[in-house]
Amino acid sequence: MFFLLTLPFRIIFGLLCGILLLPFALLAAPFALLLIPFLLLKMVIRAAVLLFVLPFVLLAVALAAGVAVVTVALALLAPLLPFAAIAFVIWVIVRASQPSYAR
Repeated sequence: MFFLLTLPFRIIFGLLCGILLLPFALLAAPFALLLIPFLLLKMVIRAAVLLFVLPFVLLAVALAAGVAVVTVALALLAPLLPFAAIAFVIWVIVRASQPSYAR
């Protein structure tokens, strides 16, 4: 609410300062044009680094996602381990009690 209360003052002082600083901005425009090649070079270097690093980042993300899936699966299946152990013991007993037929 305070922002809405001070909004007219911010608009008036913003326009006033913008009008007062306009000559300095016009004087600085030619110097800003000198920066364009350096900004383009910076963009090209960043793009090259991005293209070089991107496969490693994607590999790390895939590896982390795989580890996360395994971790979640183990966390969800851990409570079922006692039942699996009991089922294994019953399977071993049943398998050992069956007669083996000679072929």
